[in-house]
Amino acid sequence: MSAIENRLAELGLSLPDAPPPVANYVPFVQTGNQLFVSGQISRGTNGKLGDGITTEQGREAARFCALSLIAQAKAACGGDLDRIARVVKLVGFVNSTPDFTDQPAVINGASDLMVEVFGDAGRHARSAVSAASLPGGVSVEIEAIFELR
Repeated sequence: MSAIENRLAELGLSLPDAPPPVANYVPFVQTGNQLFVSGQISRGTNGKLGDGITTEQGREAARFCALSLIAQAKAACGGDLDRIARVVKLVGFVNSTPDFTDQPAVINGASDLMVEVFGDAGRHARSAVSAASLPGGVSVEIEAIFELR
């Protein structure tokens, strides 16, 4: 078991299965030592932040997205999460009403999880933006760039 998998277990976290793509794209692309992971969507939290979905529910949705990102990275690394040298960047999209302005607090759910799992190597650049809608009406979608060893 890798050090990262041990850390996930210590945190009481388990990775979901890496979902297959649902359209004409691939779940990840490696170029050089960078791994680009396609957007991962939240599960079980559909709707708009600012209209029935709370910031805390959004944070939990973002945490699920982060676990899915790690699951995709694991698949890309042939099952060896210790190949991840650092989380470089997250780009988070929040399905929200025009007057909702707490997108950063929502995406903190994913950012915090990356630091919990990877330590200082989990600190990353980030964008957190509003979206008028997201696929299937989900609340959050997040994509990532990882550096590999």
